Amino acid sequence: MFRRAFWFTAGAAAGVWATTKVNRKLKQLTPESLAAQAADKAVEAGHRLKDFALDVRAGMLQREAELGEALGLAAPVDEPALPAPRRSAALDGAPHPHPHHHSNNRNEDH
Repeated sequence: MFRRAFWFTAGAAAGVWATTKVNRKLKQLTPESLAAQAADKAVEAGHRLKDFALDVRAGMLQREAELGEALGLAAPVDEPALPAPRRSAALDGAPHPHPHHHSNNRNEDH
């Protein structure tokens, strides 16, 4: 009798364990879960790419400084400033930079 109770309990525990494992796996395979996993991996890849780009930039600046020293250039290598944002001439109210610019609109010729 004890043997039957043992195997019944072992079978029930194995069934509960297997059911739990299957339910967890099914939850991981839902579209929402797959989308979240893909988004997490994309963000992680973006962070790694950014870190790589920063490392390349630091190495580039270091090499430029080494070359400047080897060539005897006294000016330190600074990060170049970004250009000022451009504004449209229409927004500035300034005249068109090319006043004699001809349009390619054929309707204006007639």
